Amino acid sequence: MEIRRRQSSPTPAVPSGEHLKPQKLTTTDSQTFSICVANAVFFGLFFSVAYFLLHRWREKIRTSTPLHVVTASETAAIVSLVASAVYLLGFFGIGSRTSFPDDLSDEEILAKEDSRKPGPCPAALVDTEVKPASAIVAPPAKIYGVAPVNLSEEDEEMVKSVVSGSIPSYSLESRLADCRKAAVIRRSAVQMITGKSLEGLPLEGFDYDSILGQCCEMPIGFVQIPVGVAGPLLLDGVEYTVPMATTEGCLVASTNRGCKAIHASGGASSVLLRDGMTRAPVVRFSSAKRAAQLKFFLEDPLNFDSLAVTFNKSSRFARLQSIQPTIAGKNLYIRFRCSTGDAMGMNMVSKGVQNVLDFLQSDFPDMDVIGISGNFCSDKKASAVNWIEGRGKSVVCEAVIKEEVVKKVLKTNVEALVELNMLKNLTGSAIAGALGGFNAHASNIVSAIYIATGQDPAQNVESSHCITMMEAINDGKDLHISVTMPSIEVGTVGGGTQLASQSACLNLLGVKGASKDSPGANSRLLATIVAGSVLAGELSLMSAIAAGQLVKSHMKYNRSSKDITKVVS
Repeated sequence: MEIRRRQSSPTPAVPSGEHLKPQKLTTTDSQTFSICVANAVFFGLFFSVAYFLLHRWREKIRTSTPLHVVTASETAAIVSLVASAVYLLGFFGIGSRTSFPDDLSDEEILAKEDSRKPGPCPAALVDTEVKPASAIVAPPAKIYGVAPVNLSEEDEEMVKSVVSGSIPSYSLESRLADCRKAAVIRRSAVQMITGKSLEGLPLEGFDYDSILGQCCEMPIGFVQIPVGVAGPLLLDGVEYTVPMATTEGCLVASTNRGCKAIHASGGASSVLLRDGMTRAPVVRFSSAKRAAQLKFFLEDPLNFDSLAVTFNKSSRFARLQSIQPTIAGKNLYIRFRCSTGDAMGMNMVSKGVQNVLDFLQSDFPDMDVIGISGNFCSDKKASAVNWIEGRGKSVVCEAVIKEEVVKKVLKTNVEALVELNMLKNLTGSAIAGALGGFNAHASNIVSAIYIATGQDPAQNVESSHCITMMEAINDGKDLHISVTMPSIEVGTVGGGTQLASQSACLNLLGVKGASKDSPGANSRLLATIVAGSVLAGELSLMSAIAAGQLVKSHMKYNRSSKDITKVVS
């Protein structure tokens, strides 16, 4: 309690353990007793309703009930909490001197305080440093940002069962037959187990039934990624507005500038070189000689037809194209390549491979299948076999950028671009020992389009294999630029492509679903659009580097304008 003291003569010291003599006060004993009782009542009321409200808040958080929805008892408790807080703050704060007559001196007041018996009333008046009012109020419970849903008692019991481990979290969908409710219960259980808030992770507005069994297990919400558009990209005489899902500033703007330069120069053209998904199992024999016998059997053209018939039974779209066996000691790696229609085709080719392996067991009963995938495929890894042989769609895309466009749109010149490409994308990558990385940032564009259109983002690894070439033509006035991408792995059916948001992005490109006229046409077109977008991205970034604008543009478009010192974590 803060007391203003006037200058006065010192008061005689009082021996230890000896109380000050009672002073003559106008306040009666009954009034003092009434004040103490009132203080005790309001103390008890304050802490009891605070405990009640904290308990109710905890229950609402656990049951995902909106915190702003209050019952009559909760309303009364809130009013009581405010009233008791106002009383206590008023008594011990502003009105602290009203308990004593104004004609008493400071020394007499202090002596009166010392002579009081311990209790809830005078205990707060000890002459010590009093904490600010904010410290008196109980700290509010941490509020978790959960979805505004009400859980029944049965659902609450299920949350407790998941927390205790008696019900596996992965079994909620099958137990409840309601994917959304399963996500709600799992989310509540995760927050209770970890003690961490999931505030900011959306729950509502997503079709959880659509991902069951094919996209994501044990969901608790979904992540929002902004989608921008670049374009129009003029490719093979057709304009495309390219959706890009990314959190990297400058990426969409830069790709859009590349599209503008390509469009102003008459557009780009593309060629699909190869279309075939691969899978390579590894089998083992007792000797290298026996493994070589199977290798020769698979390489014999006379055996291909029977193997193709067996393989093609797995799907009406799967068509075996080639078999490439490679031996390592007594182990044999067999790389199957097949067409897969408009699907990316990993599951399709795996089923066909399994059929062939079962068929081969009759002639090679001693063959031990170690794994359906032996990494000679090669999936989700940078590899020379994909760089050389290709995987998925192999595409080359090119454009001729006119001199005036290079100067006006790209703010550089042809000579600088050609020199930079040679020293950076070719020589620099070679020094770094790059494998398929002879480009500026192909993976940026590939990843953004993959996420937007529901592709497998992990396949960005091999899909971003790209070599960017630049050459001055027409007496050095114009720029010829090309990107060669041997392993673009995309599909327009299956996996994440059927989700609403991703399906909308595919529809924007005109490649949604399977092609009715020509199986595989939509996925092949999507691969060329990816390559064309990479061409635009390479052109713009290389121009920014050549013109010395890279850092400046990133400072402008890739830096938050918020004051991070004011951001509360």
